[in-house]
Amino acid sequence: MDRKGGEVFTILPSETLRSAAAAMREHEVSALMVMDGRAPKGIITERDIVQAISQHGAQALVMGVGTAMSRALITVTTRDSLRHAMRLMTVHRVRHLPVVDDGRLVGLVSIGDVVKLRLEDLETETNVLRDAYIAHR
Repeated sequence: MDRKGGEVFTILPSETLRSAAAAMREHEVSALMVMDGRAPKGIITERDIVQAISQHGAQALVMGVGTAMSRALITVTTRDSLRHAMRLMTVHRVRHLPVVDDGRLVGLVSIGDVVKLRLEDLETETNVLRDAYIAHR
């Protein structure tokens, strides 16, 4: 979260799937946290919207976000490792993990964030190993 930042875009469960899609486009994200006051109620993703449209057709766009959102939230904390987040995403087949500390939503991590951070870590490791090798010659 230190490198990514804690900005999370949210939506009310009563808003429509059309407004959720518009908010995702506007903020250039693929998921929104569904909030009722300060409490997270679920998450709505592009995948959820596509599934709703495939089941209900164009009528899905006027359905409430609360009818299509994923309610079972798989979460991490700021103390969890990148490896733990990757494991949760793989096991639960999710692309977004809400970050919750002390019962409070503090961020949202996507699979893209995880891949980016892992690549940065690998690049750092490679540079350290190369420098150690050169210094040891």
